[in-house]
Amino acid sequence: MTVTVRADRSRLKQVLENLLRNAVSHGGADVTVTIGDLDGGFYVADTSPGLPEDERGEVFEAGHTTDSDGTGFGLAIVERAGEAHGWAVCVTDGPDGGARSEFTGVGIE
Repeated sequence: MTVTVRADRSRLKQVLENLLRNAVSHGGADVTVTIGDLDGGFYVADTSPGLPEDERGEVFEAGHTTDSDGTGFGLAIVERAGEAHGWAVCVTDGPDGGARSEFTGVGIE
C-alpha cells in the first residue's frame, strides 16, 4: 500500500534523516528501521536499545543527548518540524524493544 503524507518536503526529509541517523547512532550497523501507518499518522520504529522511560520527556529538549559525539539537536528538530505541520509527536517503545516515534494529526492521502 502506498500513502502520501501532506508535508513540506524538506522538513519531512529532515525528520526522517534525523530519526534514521539517531537509530544508526544508537543501534549500530545492524539496526532495522520500519516506517508504518497509524490511524491519522505514521510511525518510525527501530531496533536500537531504545529510550529509558524516565528520559522520554527530555528527548525533545535541545541539547539533550546520551551520545558523547551527539549534539542533542536531532530529536528537538524532529519535534519542531512535526509541530510546524500541526502534528503531535511522541516517543515510545518499539515492538522489538527499540524506539518508536509516532506522528499523529498528519494529513494522509
